[in-house]
Amino acid sequence: MQKPVKRGSGMGISWYNPRVRSIVYQAGVLAAVIAVVWFFTATAQENLERLNISTGFGFLDTTAGFGIIQTLIPYTEQSSYGRAFLVGLLNTLSVAVIGIVLSTMLGFVVGVARLSPNWLLSKIAAAYVEVMRNIPLLLQLFFWYFAVLRPLPGPAESIEALPGVFLSNRGLILPDPVLDAGAGLFFGALAAAVVAGFVLVRWARARQRATGQLFPALRVAATLIVVLPLLAWAIGGTPFHLEYATRGDFDFSGGVRLLPEFVALVLGLTLYTAAFIGEIVRAGIQSVDRGQGEAAAALGLKDSTTLRLVVVPQALRLIVPPLTSQILNLTKNSSLAVAIAYPDLVAVFAGTVLNQTGQAIEVIAITMAVYLTLSLATSLAMNWYNARIALRER
Repeated sequence: MQKPVKRGSGMGISWYNPRVRSIVYQAGVLAAVIAVVWFFTATAQENLERLNISTGFGFLDTTAGFGIIQTLIPYTEQSSYGRAFLVGLLNTLSVAVIGIVLSTMLGFVVGVARLSPNWLLSKIAAAYVEVMRNIPLLLQLFFWYFAVLRPLPGPAESIEALPGVFLSNRGLILPDPVLDAGAGLFFGALAAAVVAGFVLVRWARARQRATGQLFPALRVAATLIVVLPLLAWAIGGTPFHLEYATRGDFDFSGGVRLLPEFVALVLGLTLYTAAFIGEIVRAGIQSVDRGQGEAAAALGLKDSTTLRLVVVPQALRLIVPPLTSQILNLTKNSSLAVAIAYPDLVAVFAGTVLNQTGQAIEVIAITMAVYLTLSLATSLAMNWYNARIALRER
């Protein structure tokens, strides 16, 4: 009687055994990676010793000795390099957050406008997209900064766009809101109204899924958000007042100052990214079957209601993934701020701090880790949102 032959038996440790070849190949790749890392590490260590440069992160506690023109937290020349890193990081985050919000809103408007039956509006939106996305972002930043904002008149001849709002070569000057005694009650009522509105909207959606009955949750929530703070205002008094800037011959005193570099950077990033988002929105809306809109029209829904409740929710499944890429690009493109001297993370930390300390490996590693962390966090949040709006088969 012939014994059954096990699969792979008899091959043993042989080059013709696929398992053996796989192990050898992987071991070879691992050895190559280790050799490359060892080579670069040894070379860097040798160069640092030759240049007499110390390693480590102790330099973060050393006094920086330089000023920064825009800081969201207290900072002086006596602050440490670690504090300077935090200032640069907050400046980068402020530009990224404002740019993401504005470019997303503008991009949705442009995408819908391109599909408008109004010929002029559609062509204007198309021209905006083609102009903005075909000019390099760096040139657009130069245009807004050197050609638009820098040539503005000085403080004495500044443009007063609105009462207390001045535009000059020193930047955009806004009134400064100062909190008064009733601010706690006002903002408490506002927070309570927002939470109540959020809970109300979720309850209305659950009720609609269970019974099919509609509830005007958005209108009621908007009414709450307006009425409750007004009541708090009437009870607790004025929650804040505005302090207007005083215009002098050479500069302004008081008010909130937005530097020309900040305005140019936000403008450039917003207008450039919104052009790409507009095309993403247009493609997402066009991907929805036309029969969906026709069915909604047959039910008597208005065009705006059809777009809001039928088309856009289905289009979001295709809009969100490429939208995530544009949000990531905007955050990373904010590093071009160094070209117009805005003190972001790259300009402050990977520029001034690196030049003063010579800690190239540590500074660049920290900077790269920051952008990597921001990108991964953004991707995680957007993927979570994309999973929430995905269609589920029942």
